[in-house]
Amino acid sequence: MSESSPIVVAVNISPGGVPKHQIEIGEVTSAGLVGDGHDHAKHNTPMQAISLIDVEDLDDLRREGFDVYPGATGENLTIRGLNVDALHISDRLCFNGGVELEITKVRKPCYVLDAISPRLQGAITGRCGCYARIITTGEIRSGETIEVHHGVPQQR
Repeated sequence: MSESSPIVVAVNISPGGVPKHQIEIGEVTSAGLVGDGHDHAKHNTPMQAISLIDVEDLDDLRREGFDVYPGATGENLTIRGLNVDALHISDRLCFNGGVELEITKVRKPCYVLDAISPRLQGAITGRCGCYARIITTGEIRSGETIEVHHGVPQQR
């Protein structure tokens, strides 16, 4: 991670499925972002209220020939400078606007990514981000900085 604070690049929602589209301000409730839906019941749980991915991973995937951009892979928050895939279960993310999240699960690629490319599921494995639950509700917007508080590392 660089010396500067990680930053929110984009806040993304959709009524369900991919891609998610960027919004200016996201209202975060205990269930996740207002207006964000899920096509599959398995994703509709407070333990997977928010999904995060690094914009650097999307940049790499784009260089590898995939048509991805913030929201394309179904993530709610696209982040710069965090290294989301290196976070551990129980790490907490404190956004300067007041929202706090706790990492709960590694995000695994889903067949819905086949709409972008049938090769994307394999290519994104290990850099698909993670899920988080809501600790503190509020509003979140692009440009917010993030402070990471490491919890007790658990098995990923």
